[in-house]
Formats: sequence, structure tokens, C-alpha cells
Amino acid sequence: MPRFFLEHINPENIRITGEDAHHIGRSLRMRTGEELTVCANGTDYHCRITAITPDEVLLTALSSELCAAEPTVHVTLYQAVPKSDKLSQIIQKSVELGAVRIVPVLTRRCVARPDKKDFDKKLSRLQKIAESAAKQSGRGIIPEVAPLYTWQEALNEMTRADRALLFYEEGGMRFSEVPLEGCKEIAIFIGSEGGLDPEEAEAAKAAGILPVWLGSRILRCETAPLTAISVLMYLTGNL
Repeated sequence: MPRFFLEHINPENIRITGEDAHHIGRSLRMRTGEELTVCANGTDYHCRITAITPDEVLLTALSSELCAAEPTVHVTLYQAVPKSDKLSQIIQKSVELGAVRIVPVLTRRCVARPDKKDFDKKLSRLQKIAESAAKQSGRGIIPEVAPLYTWQEALNEMTRADRALLFYEEGGMRFSEVPLEGCKEIAIFIGSEGGLDPEEAEAAKAAGILPVWLGSRILRCETAPLTAISVLMYLTGNL
């Protein structure tokens, strides 16, 4: 069933406008009486089209329920900026796996070094990748792709989570030993191709962020976040 997102919703008067309305009428060729799903704030609304024009679709909510695809934990991925277009792939797959937010971070060893202004120009495209992945995977929200963070900004924000994890090639505790009981907000950090500078790693540990080991094999920067999120979803009963 086609799936669309609204930031806010009035179940008594549901309207879809703009590009999504055009897509419903022109691309999908849907008509009055057909049904679709509207998602807002983690709730799925099963709706029937009551009226349709090229610019607006009016809907009646038939039923609603919490989106079954939304995990019980809110995972934010802090990803050191990789080179080429790897970030697009990381965002797409992280959304599919259940991350609620992806934060690109510029660290000392990042090979790619965009400035904030240049990166801001890419945000709209990256957010559309997240939206497309959310629709495809049946998510109840569109995860946010944040603007570019400095390492210190990321460090400050990570420490506010219930549990913050640093996936570090120099080792740490096994994932199965990480205390996760009662944690609702979980932050994870993954380095870039160049890894993490030792001083940055020590600063993270000093701030209370737990170093975690992903095994003896060295994973690519686009493989590590997907592995970490998958294992985290399994350990918290979401996979």
C-alpha cells in the first residue's frame, strides 16, 4: 500500500499537498475510493481517498495504529564523513535498519573535508535519501540527517544519551557485554577510512563513552555502522 508522511496530522481532516499529491494523482494514478497509508509521529493512519485534484488529496482515516516498524530504542548514528558518495549508502541502510537520526561528523582523520557551507548544499539530497528509505522500509517517521558537526559538538551531544558507544579499531568491550537494559536513547560513533585519532578516542572515553569492539576483522567505514546498528537492534529485541 502506498505510504506517505506528514509532519502533523488532524485525523478529521487529512490533506496531502505538493509533490506527494502530484505523485498520488499523476504517477500512481490513484482515484477516489482507493486506500493508502499516512504516517505521522510514529503512527500509521489507514486512509481512503475522498477527493483528489492535481494539487491536493483529501483523505478519511479508517483506522490508526503505532507503526510496527519503529524500534523501541532511538539510535543516533554519529558518522565520521567518508569520501566519495559512501555517506548516501550509509544513510539509506541505517534508516532501513532503524536509526532515527544520522549525524555527519568531521574528525581529524577524515579524508573528505567539506566545510559546513558546502555540506549544507548536500543536505536536501541526503534528506531525500532518508525519506525514500523510510518509505521503502515501512518506517513510521522520516529520520533526520543533521548538518555537519565538529568532533567536539558530536562528543557533547553523545554524552546526553542513555548510552553512548564508540566503535574503535583499537578494541574495547564485546558488544554482548554492553549494558543496555533500560536504555531508550543510544548514540553510536563510527570513524571514517582513516579511523579515529588517539586523542579523540581518549577524549571520548574520558567523557564516559564506551569503546566497543566489532571483532578482529577490519570493517570498511560503510560496513561498520550497518553491522553496529544490526547487532544493537538484535540485542534490544528489535530484530
